Amino acid sequence: MAPAALLLPLLALVAPGLGAAPPACDRHPAPLWCRSPDVAAACQAPSPRAHPSHPAAAPVELSLFYESLCPACRGFLVQQLFTTWLLLPAEALNITLVPYGNAQERNESGKWEFQCQHGPEECLGNMIETCLMQEAKNFSTYFPVIFCLESGSSVTKTLEACLQVYAPQLDRDRIAACVQGDTGAALMHRNAQRTEALDPPHQYVPWVVVNGKHTDELQAQAEASLLGLICRLYQGEKPEACGSSGTSEAAPRCRR
Repeated sequence: MAPAALLLPLLALVAPGLGAAPPACDRHPAPLWCRSPDVAAACQAPSPRAHPSHPAAAPVELSLFYESLCPACRGFLVQQLFTTWLLLPAEALNITLVPYGNAQERNESGKWEFQCQHGPEECLGNMIETCLMQEAKNFSTYFPVIFCLESGSSVTKTLEACLQVYAPQLDRDRIAACVQGDTGAALMHRNAQRTEALDPPHQYVPWVVVNGKHTDELQAQAEASLLGLICRLYQGEKPEACGSSGTSEAAPRCRR
């Protein structure tokens, strides 16, 4: 899953007919120009956030419980979730990412240790993404980096390259310190608690919770066409992208 190959069709979907970028926009990939009002203004791109003539509706709340090396999780995040996020305005969808999945934890002498379904590298990938979120704070900053990690050849070895493209303002050393220290372990423990608190308990990943609920029907709809599901559930003015939402084959899963 090469990032360049995946971004080309996304560029065609999100920014058809865009000309050359102004010099100030060189460090902002074109699909992200409309994710921030400041960047949209600098890049002379209309922001989809403003709809002054219509009252605001609550965004659809989506939580994704996943693990960094699960092929099904990577496919859903890259092909469904990231694409849907790019196509919809910020007021229509609010996303929470919880990287932990089918891992297990134990407390050894006051320190949390983790065992992951796809081995130690997956635990490292989960930790990197968790610490990245902690450092970046802003979803629009860290989600493109996570997309880059998950769509590349190695989740654990491409952080520096992904940061250079999508979030050069972030400090790689601070993220590494989090991963290697007590902060990362504490954050991962929190992810474990959030995962274990799911009701109903998760049976596989990716596990999708929409507006606080998980059902087999919602999961199947999210896997078939997440864009279509969010468009149906959003109660505000339907975004332009909702006119072209279709269906696709459901993704596989990583069972416990």
